[in-house]
Amino acid sequence: MDDQQTRARVERVELLLEQVEALPDAHARDVATELVQALLDLYGEGFARIAAQVDDPAALTGDELVSHLLLLHGIHPVPLETRVRGALAEVRPYLESHGGNVELVSVEDGVVLLRMEGSCSGCPSSAMTLKLAIEDAIHKAAPDVASIEAEGAPAPAPSAGLIELAPPGGVSAELPMAPAAALNGGPDESAWVTVGQLRELTEGGMVVKQVAGAPVLFLRLMDTPYAYRPDCPACGHSLQDAELRAAELRCPGCGNRYDAIRAGRCLDDREIALEPVPLLVADSGLVKVALPAAAV
Repeated sequence: MDDQQTRARVERVELLLEQVEALPDAHARDVATELVQALLDLYGEGFARIAAQVDDPAALTGDELVSHLLLLHGIHPVPLETRVRGALAEVRPYLESHGGNVELVSVEDGVVLLRMEGSCSGCPSSAMTLKLAIEDAIHKAAPDVASIEAEGAPAPAPSAGLIELAPPGGVSAELPMAPAAALNGGPDESAWVTVGQLRELTEGGMVVKQVAGAPVLFLRLMDTPYAYRPDCPACGHSLQDAELRAAELRCPGCGNRYDAIRAGRCLDDREIALEPVPLLVADSGLVKVALPAAAV
């Protein structure tokens, strides 16, 4: 069973659980809930015994469904901190491509404390970067974390409270974000959209594509894809016909030059920069970008 089928079945289970919780008969609801818990306890004991018989229990975690079930029953063989570090290693190339980085400060009582560095530290896009790129990676590998906090990231709006996150399998869970944690979505909540493998984008090339109705400028430099909003922040001219030399993008309207590798920094005016669009490349080669949920 592939991961897509797995997620569909998990979503079906989630839907049925919601229907159980909505049963008008309190007794029937309690019996059904107790039955589900009893099954979880039974299967959890079985999984624990199986894991105990395996020479290398960590080898079981390569399968997304098995890993999810081990987490569900609290018997995942890989420590939480190790899983978090692995998730950060996966997302770090994206951050470095935009002149930033992230370091793990600590993992205590399920709270992950990160330190944003470089361009990501204190810049307006760091909140989206943390929420969409880093949190996505962490919660895929470690949905059992309680919250994620970041040093060097903008403080959240005062109304920050709960944020909906999706552990492996697509089952959503509301997790509290600490007041200084930095990164609720608010009205600018965004979502990942799969673009494809961008086969038409050759090394040193660029193209503007419509993604969920929004234009996005894609570039491929040193075999790494980048994504930006396609409008020049100086004159508003579209960069679709911009001149690209090495990593330097020149606006056809005003002539301003932008460093496409270093977070779109303007080489002629330090006060402006292109607006990066968070981008991740899956193991399959599929490219995903983060866009406002209203546009998806």
